[in-house]
Amino acid sequence: MGVPLLDLAAQNGPLRADLDAAIKAVLDSGKFILGPQVGRFEAACAAYCGVPHALGVSSGTDALLLALMGLGVGPGDEVITSPFTFFATGGCIARVGATPVFVDIEPTTFNLDPAAIEAALTPRTRAVMPVHLFGQCADMQPLLQLASARGLAVIEDAAQAIGAEHRGRRAGSMGQVGCFSFFPSKNLGAFGDAGLVTTTDPALFARMKKLRNHGAEPKYFHALVGGNFRLDTLQAAVLEVKLPLLDGWTAGRQRNAALYRERLASLEARGLVTLPYGAPGRRHIWNQFTLRLPGGRRDAVRAALTERGIGNEIYYPRPLHLQECFAHLGYRPGSLPESERAAAEALSIPIYPELTVAQLDDVVAALAAALGA
Repeated sequence: MGVPLLDLAAQNGPLRADLDAAIKAVLDSGKFILGPQVGRFEAACAAYCGVPHALGVSSGTDALLLALMGLGVGPGDEVITSPFTFFATGGCIARVGATPVFVDIEPTTFNLDPAAIEAALTPRTRAVMPVHLFGQCADMQPLLQLASARGLAVIEDAAQAIGAEHRGRRAGSMGQVGCFSFFPSKNLGAFGDAGLVTTTDPALFARMKKLRNHGAEPKYFHALVGGNFRLDTLQAAVLEVKLPLLDGWTAGRQRNAALYRERLASLEARGLVTLPYGAPGRRHIWNQFTLRLPGGRRDAVRAALTERGIGNEIYYPRPLHLQECFAHLGYRPGSLPESERAAAEALSIPIYPELTVAQLDDVVAALAAALGA
């Protein structure tokens, strides 16, 4: 029958009664915009992330956009970030009129290389936007030290990393703003688009809260030009049901990652595959389990897995610095070699918590066969 890359029915099915009740409560109340479920979910997320302030928003993309707007980043400014990430990271920087400045990644974690940041600084640099990719925090300590010394804001793109930690600090609690996505495929997934921003700064929180609702406070009086970035009450109700279960789901993903590392160790020892790992001092929540398939093997392996019904995906086939819309920035093939190599080698396989051991073994067997092992 194959193994899907993600099985949302396996997660949502057992929660059907609680989800139906939560949705019915919203329908019965008629409070579809900023109903009480939004505030309760925000408070629960703030506690979970270890911050005093959290604000529900309409998507992970809008979380990034709101963070940049809240910090006043705009035309003439530069924001340093990773090119090996989902498009929203660079796209939101461009949308506020700033310039994304891409620097290379660490080959072992796929995250921004702190050593590459300082060389990219200019007098126009306003912020650094590290991406906690695939569920593992970037190496934040040197990045935060550099940002503090240079007076730069740090915006954590934690879209894939709710609950991840770096040296005991949760994703979204280390920079000026943390940005999260609750797209259905995330570890904590809504029934559509939804997101969150977190901060320890009460003034920045108040500004982002205004910006979330067209800059209005009170209603119809606009001190700022904001947007419609509100989190739907229905999505907050769904997420409120799911949040208490998140740590259990994370444990399931961590178990599956450990099983993969055990069962695929011999393939790695033979140089056929490079496995992901959790760096020391970090809590990896495994939004994705992303292999590296060197030597030009990736596309053939992917085709073989697909033929056997094994779900897989390439995150991400073209790094941002080589996207057509950023051609004017002047990057060329070879500009950021580690990001380009990752784009040519990376392949993600199923890791969701409901994955059974039998299914996981089917994935391992299919991968071994595809590699001629």
